[in-house]
Amino acid sequence: MRRPLLITDCDEVLLHMIAHFGAWLGEARDIDYRPDTGEFASAMRRRSNGAALTPEETWPLLDDFFATEMHRQTLVPHAREALARIEQVADIVILTNLGDHCHAGRVAQLDAVGIAHRVVCNQGGKGRPVAKLIEEYRPTAAVFVDDLPQHHDSVARRAPDVWRLHMVAEPSLAPHIPPASAAHARIDDWAEAVDWILDRFDAHP
Repeated sequence: MRRPLLITDCDEVLLHMIAHFGAWLGEARDIDYRPDTGEFASAMRRRSNGAALTPEETWPLLDDFFATEMHRQTLVPHAREALARIEQVADIVILTNLGDHCHAGRVAQLDAVGIAHRVVCNQGGKGRPVAKLIEEYRPTAAVFVDDLPQHHDSVARRAPDVWRLHMVAEPSLAPHIPPASAAHARIDDWAEAVDWILDRFDAHP
């Protein structure tokens, strides 16, 4: 039986990441992180000389964080309860931009906080994997949730019939990220977002 489909990101949507990443940078790498700069790389500065990191320097740091520090991440308020409501009427896939080598760790991490749904790892834009999931599930309706505007652009191009919800669940980051132009709505709280999603499905439990 065909059902609606929710495709949701993980970091800064289901789990807090950047605040814990920033704390780890200070502890382990002597780097300060300030999210109010609006740019990911320039938000990181070496304490020794105040120099901003280059984009090329940031990716290995992220890889190291996800390899060893995923246990630091905490659940976004209301996310688990919202998914519990949504799964009554829809299928749920968590589409996360991590390498395949992180898949088992991400599944275990989510399971530990009471979220047990299919996890798909991806690199790059999310339009192509979203389109593949739509082809696979053939849902009656679909909603995509992500914190990064570029992924809403990608999905709008590749899977234009999918509803797109922009969510930035990290309070220190949300004020510095404008609403994604390619999203249908911007809601940063799952307590409110769940009803918007269910309305798109037209299937309240």
